[in-house]
Amino acid sequence: MAELGVNIDHVATLRQARRTYEPDPVWAAVEAELGGADVLTIHLREDRRHINDRDLELLRQTVQAKLNLEMAATEEMVAIACRQRPQMATLVPEGRQEITTEGGLDVVGEESRLRDVVARLKGAGIFVSLFVDADLRQIEAAARVGADACEIHTGPYAEAFHCHGRDAMAPAIASEIEKIAVAGAAIRELGMRFNAGHALNYHNVAAIARLPGLAELHIGHAIVCRAVFVGLRQAVAEMKARLS
Repeated sequence: MAELGVNIDHVATLRQARRTYEPDPVWAAVEAELGGADVLTIHLREDRRHINDRDLELLRQTVQAKLNLEMAATEEMVAIACRQRPQMATLVPEGRQEITTEGGLDVVGEESRLRDVVARLKGAGIFVSLFVDADLRQIEAAARVGADACEIHTGPYAEAFHCHGRDAMAPAIASEIEKIAVAGAAIRELGMRFNAGHALNYHNVAAIARLPGLAELHIGHAIVCRAVFVGLRQAVAEMKARLS
């Protein structure tokens, strides 16, 4: 069964909406762990729109699950990661105007720079993943730059699932699932870990969770939305049950 990574960014988003001190992402991490989270994911954005430096520092000191830091491949973020040393860093593209991450990294176009970033992070003892589309060229480039894992962007699949009747057998949905499956096989053949995430929820996660060799699923928004009604611990436990 794939491990569950829970992204708690949106707990910090709620805090920042009032520019106050609650709810605290550190408390959220504890509840997520008690619900069965295997990985805690946070995205320290350059504009600090939700997670901030204090959150990263405290979470690094307190969480028992693996801490996954999503980050842009910038000098500032690399320096922070090398100082805090989370167990895992996932490099993602980042735009100031985007609401959420809109696509995978262009590893092919930035191969030289990313090779240096990956080397620096791995030199600090950090396991490095790249967030990429289900594109074999990008996966092959990720292997060349030394990535330990690729996280496949599942947004196109989630969009197809939403627009085509939530039927995994529908051609448009089945096509997206097959793309992810092929990408996952290529990742594993190249000696990297196969992770996936983005826009997954309680309805669409099952088809992805069943893919061969999938190591981790990273899910945030849907779990935090469910937590509004049942609490974060229960919301995580329900998603964990979906994976099995």
